[in-house]
Amino acid sequence: MRVLVVEDERRMAAALKRGLQAEGFAVDLAHDGVEGLHLARVGEYDIVVLDIMLPRLSGYNVCKQLRAEENWVPVLMLSAKDGEYDMADGLDLGADDYLTKPFSYVVLVARLRALLRRGGGRRPAVLRAGDLSLDPARRQVTRGDASIELTPREFALLEYLMRRHDEVVSKTEILEHVWDTYDTDPNVVEVYVGYLRRKIDVPFGRSALQTVRGAGYRLVSDGG
Repeated sequence: MRVLVVEDERRMAAALKRGLQAEGFAVDLAHDGVEGLHLARVGEYDIVVLDIMLPRLSGYNVCKQLRAEENWVPVLMLSAKDGEYDMADGLDLGADDYLTKPFSYVVLVARLRALLRRGGGRRPAVLRAGDLSLDPARRQVTRGDASIELTPREFALLEYLMRRHDEVVSKTEILEHVWDTYDTDPNVVEVYVGYLRRKIDVPFGRSALQTVRGAGYRLVSDGG
């Protein structure tokens, strides 16, 4: 899933990016409120992690402006302020969750996943397509009773396809959300789709992961 982190403390921003990427997220950074608001407007983010005390435009105002424009991307606010009124202000302005610094990284990731399940339509804790299931929190994939071992990139690709099940997704969309870049050779998507098929379909006599010629790929919800 694609995350925008808006944090002016650059060391913390870099640490958040490294940690979230290790969890399979694609991450963009902004270091002030104006840049963060711009990216949130033009980017297709699944969630925004938003510091409150930002240069040029506060996190409160970023969130307020997004909601005024009917941009409903889930927002988790970060702040060194731990007063109940500060938290209430953030939530009243449209934030979906609020975490005070210093925070547990484990809790941050768990809250992000909870927001992803709640925001933007139905997001179950365990993703399913027929007898294929993927548990993002436990990093587990199974087909029926059989456990399937995937690399982090394969897992991220499968998670994205399962969250978009029955939809045709293009190579460009996959590169943006799974590889965190537009510059990678698009053929790498085809390579990894092949890797996935050999693990989730071929051993089980299935064809859930389909190629839609000229358009992209689709994971069918009945499991193929």
